[in-house]
Amino acid sequence: MGPLPRTVELFYDVLSPYSWLGFEILCRYKNIWNVHLQLRPSLIAGIMKSSGSLSAMRFLTAVNMEHPEMLEKVSRELWMRVWSRDEDITEPGSILAAAEKAGMSTEGARALLEKISTPQVKNQLKETTEAACKYGAFGLPVTVAHLDGQTQMLFGSDRMELLAYLLGEKWMGPVPSAVSARL
Repeated sequence: MGPLPRTVELFYDVLSPYSWLGFEILCRYKNIWNVHLQLRPSLIAGIMKSSGSLSAMRFLTAVNMEHPEMLEKVSRELWMRVWSRDEDITEPGSILAAAEKAGMSTEGARALLEKISTPQVKNQLKETTEAACKYGAFGLPVTVAHLDGQTQMLFGSDRMELLAYLLGEKWMGPVPSAVSARL
């Protein structure tokens, strides 16, 4: 039996391709490293003061608040739209299309989309973004590892080997299943 689960937070914005890299790698490693991965949708504009993803990030915040089990899939689909297929993620119809492709019902996605302008969702996104700033964020992605009562903040998607070291785990590259398939 491995070590008890440790908590790792990933602050991200789907307008950041570097966040996407960190997101995919941490999603692949969360079970291998036995970490509790907390996905934390953040507004890069709140950190860097310029972004067009406000609606998408509010939508992800609403997903996280009401259907956290869908957050990984919906986040991935938004990244696929904007960075892989050069599709919009700012218009309501685009956000709905991403949510539906990720497996959300049309009704459920519409209900969440209606909540993106509520004080609860706005405040939650603001609080999460402020939490990233308190850790020292100056861009995204930011990964925060909580280890032995201490926090370690890592900036960038190219710090996963360092995260593995801090966790006392083995780094097997960005696609760990490819390494284990060769063994």
